[in-house]
Amino acid sequence: MNQRSKVFKFGGASVKDAEAIRNVADILQKYRQETLMIVVSAMGKTTNALEKIVESHSQQDGKALELLEDLKLQHYRIMAELFESNDEVYALVNDTFVEIEWVLDDEPHDNYDYMYDQIVSVGELLSTKILCAYLNKVGLPTQWLDARDVVQTNELYREAWVQWQETEERFLKNAQPLLDKGGFVVTQGFIGATQENFTTTLGRDGSDYSAAIFSFCANAESMTIWKDAQGVFSADPRFFAEAKMLSEMSYDEAIAMTYYGAKIIHLKTVGPLKRKHIPLHVRSFLEPETSGTLISEKEVTAYPPLLAVEVNQALLKITNKDFSFVTEQHFSEIFAAISDLRMQVTFIQNTPLTLYISVFNQGEKVAQLAERIQETLGTEVVSGLELINIRHATPELLGQLRSTRKVLVEQTNGATAHLVVEKN
Repeated sequence: MNQRSKVFKFGGASVKDAEAIRNVADILQKYRQETLMIVVSAMGKTTNALEKIVESHSQQDGKALELLEDLKLQHYRIMAELFESNDEVYALVNDTFVEIEWVLDDEPHDNYDYMYDQIVSVGELLSTKILCAYLNKVGLPTQWLDARDVVQTNELYREAWVQWQETEERFLKNAQPLLDKGGFVVTQGFIGATQENFTTTLGRDGSDYSAAIFSFCANAESMTIWKDAQGVFSADPRFFAEAKMLSEMSYDEAIAMTYYGAKIIHLKTVGPLKRKHIPLHVRSFLEPETSGTLISEKEVTAYPPLLAVEVNQALLKITNKDFSFVTEQHFSEIFAAISDLRMQVTFIQNTPLTLYISVFNQGEKVAQLAERIQETLGTEVVSGLELINIRHATPELLGQLRSTRKVLVEQTNGATAHLVVEKN
């Protein structure tokens, strides 16, 4: 196994247009002597556009092909800035769009999530074929790898679970020989395949996780996520002016922050890296000369307060109609409904008379959850909220947050605090 291989991940913003792709190539020129596996997301807002095509096809509103044509033109305009008109990449991209047309030619599939994965996954196939062709054009020998030939998953479409043993075996068979040749290998984030070769996706923004899967299988020397931010900040600097960039974090701190909602790294990313002691760098593709943030097994002695905000929250206030406690039997009923509806719980607090549960506000699903449990339990829903999670909280920070926001529920455990608040 080549211990010198490294894994780079480039997100959608880093390949959003021709200028961005040239910038990626400029970054990679500095690593031309390295063995690199490059994991790439769909271009810019392509995933959002593909989601609209899925919805249109599902509703049979007659707009799906028009939306697809708009997406084609966006990609062809980018290619026109990068390639001559007779370049073979045009045929590769056209053939990839045909995969969507085949789906649209049929009636909508009964399983919406299955149909979603067959269409939305095409975004990553397009971006990687374009980037691979461009890297070869500028003298960076690059091989293209279909991630579905490596990442095997179960059949939980849109949130598929990796089958690790099978994935490692497929990596050795299909990816390692490409790395052994040296140079670059470009592959897709976000996507995998079932044992029967049906395409799956790993959850929204799952390309970071894909890069960690490849890093794990390759026993990579390191993994780097290239972002439009300088590194990992103590809070989102767009909302908290006092946010500080962290030069170092431990694996455990990064896992905790992603669990609590920090969006800089996908929440499943760090675990596989920690298991094999693979350091993770978070760096800026806009300022590639800066060092960014290093996440590793090294313990950091002191952190500033770390804030992660979950937006678009709905708070369920659940009480027993006979004015007694919410019991374990009720818990079973509530969480069975949450599981059936595939909802994500972000906060739980149980008091003597009220159970508070915060979930992502997925429209009708919140109403369906309340309806399912209201026969035996009183349920009040408050939407339009935010959940602020804080590690290494200080009394001064908590006081500031309480004074500037209306706090509906608060939970503290040592220096970790959670506040469900009305949105400012």
